[in-house]
Amino acid sequence: MLVREGVPLVEQAVMGDLAPDPATGQLRAQIIQPIERGGHVWLNMSITVLPQELQQIIDGQRLPADWTATIMDGRGTVVARHPGGISYAGRPGTDDLKRLMATRDEAQFDSVNLDGRPVMGYFSKSPQGWTVVTAVPRDGGPGGFGARAALQPIAIGALLLVLVGMFGALWISRRISGPIHALNEIANELRAGEPVRARKTGMVECDEVALALEDASAAIHQGRYELEERVNEAIDRTREAEQLSSRSQRTAALGRLTGGVAHDFNNLLGVISNSAHLIQRSPHAESLAMPLGAIMRSVDVGSRLTQHLLRVAGRQPVHPQVVDLGSTLGEMKELLVTVLGKRMQLAMTMAPDLPSVRVDPSELELALINISLNARDATNGMGEITVEAGRASPGDVQDLAPGEYVAISVTDRGPGIPDDLLARVFEPFFTTKPVGKGTGLGLSQVLGFCVQAGGTARIASQLGAGTTVTLLLPAQTSARLVPDGARIDGTERTRDDGLTNSLAGVRVLLVEDNEELNRVTAGLLRSFSCQVLSAKDADEALQLFGSGAAVDIVLSDVVMPGSMDGQALARELRTRRPGLPVVLISGFSEALTAESSFIVLRKPASPSQILEALRRAMGLPTGT
Repeated sequence: MLVREGVPLVEQAVMGDLAPDPATGQLRAQIIQPIERGGHVWLNMSITVLPQELQQIIDGQRLPADWTATIMDGRGTVVARHPGGISYAGRPGTDDLKRLMATRDEAQFDSVNLDGRPVMGYFSKSPQGWTVVTAVPRDGGPGGFGARAALQPIAIGALLLVLVGMFGALWISRRISGPIHALNEIANELRAGEPVRARKTGMVECDEVALALEDASAAIHQGRYELEERVNEAIDRTREAEQLSSRSQRTAALGRLTGGVAHDFNNLLGVISNSAHLIQRSPHAESLAMPLGAIMRSVDVGSRLTQHLLRVAGRQPVHPQVVDLGSTLGEMKELLVTVLGKRMQLAMTMAPDLPSVRVDPSELELALINISLNARDATNGMGEITVEAGRASPGDVQDLAPGEYVAISVTDRGPGIPDDLLARVFEPFFTTKPVGKGTGLGLSQVLGFCVQAGGTARIASQLGAGTTVTLLLPAQTSARLVPDGARIDGTERTRDDGLTNSLAGVRVLLVEDNEELNRVTAGLLRSFSCQVLSAKDADEALQLFGSGAAVDIVLSDVVMPGSMDGQALARELRTRRPGLPVVLISGFSEALTAESSFIVLRKPASPSQILEALRRAMGLPTGT
């Protein structure tokens, strides 16, 4: 057994005392032999010596039966003995002999042995502290006093045999230390990360260990290579996640800014639109037909732009429903062909088991139009566009919520997008097109639509090989149609069909925080013969309502300052007067997405839409 770590190294050979083994309880002694390397003790070799082995040395002397021969350890404990054999092992020697041995390395003595017989004898101690004792009876038994002279050489001979055993152990340790040195060199190479080649050591067991170390070295190098590959992959994924997180944060920040801008812009458009309609009702309207028409067309364009901004901000109320992609995409093909133009070809393929999705169909249509327009511009209006729809692979959706997804991919054969620009294409207002040719909101709408539907959008591009934009949308497991609620879409235009007078005398509580829009809208309602009470926020509206003011219907903005928004105000008023007609009007509101108990108008609403909503809320005849 080699002793290297945790035990102090001894510089010289040591013979330990006889002691029981901690594990088995068997008596044994240990010889510790230092092994040197480079002039320094490198390790200690521990050799276990059993009493049976030393008993064989004594038995080999063939001593007379009445003679005594004993090997004792450094404490004076019997290790082996004649007569009696190893049954005496572990018994202490006589006290007078132990006292003499403590002061002399060799001497003649007269004593009484462990058998109680008077003897005279001789002992000789080794440099390591063990002692060989020989004795004969004092009563002149076999051998008599003539044997006394023979005791000294016998003791010395027995001691020499013990020493020879020790030197044999040293020789064996030298034979073992060489292969161990070789194994140590191999282990150092392994620790340094160098490739290990097994070398013959001259000992079968060590050769086997060397081969095992060679195999371990090869496995470590292979494992290190694989680990480096995985670490590099993890680093790349971490960087992608950081970029995605950073992009999401920028998009969210821009979305908040965009939503605020769109809200204020809608108020301005409302002022312009309502003012234009008031002018149209004046006696001089006919002479102003051309500029008024230009104003209203500009309001329509601005309205579409604000709706686009709200889609980017994720604040555009949507009307999701279960959509059969097979039929819906087939119906959209003709529209996309028109968008792309006659010089481009459109190829559309759909998997036969394509699941349905729950989305706003108009938003899906707009997303595909935006992607198609980008593809058309990238290919200069020539080439082929491919639309593919099928089930998304697990690798495509591993960072999304668990579930099944549908992938709709649009691929062009254009010049591709450089990597430094690819990471920014979904950012609002980012565009590579010349000034006036693009708003930078197309792909932002695509991403906003997908995220609002519970999925995401991805883009892949290779310079010279084209670009692919993929929509990942959650599959609808149960085909359940969801009603859209009582809404009047801002894109619909109803007719002023002569029913204007049906609102004559109707008392309207108008709640609008924008002072200019409040004043213009109130003027518009009065032009329709309505009586108007104006409030700048919910608190003032509740104060007017609680003061006993007569109110037939409430027309309220949704997003406004104060203790509650328009929707909360409507609920409070309904609590105070159940069945009170309420019309809400808003540029955006996430809270209204699931609301269906109120009629909701989208800013900027035309006068005809406002009248239509008021009549519907009050149960009056409408023009639809």
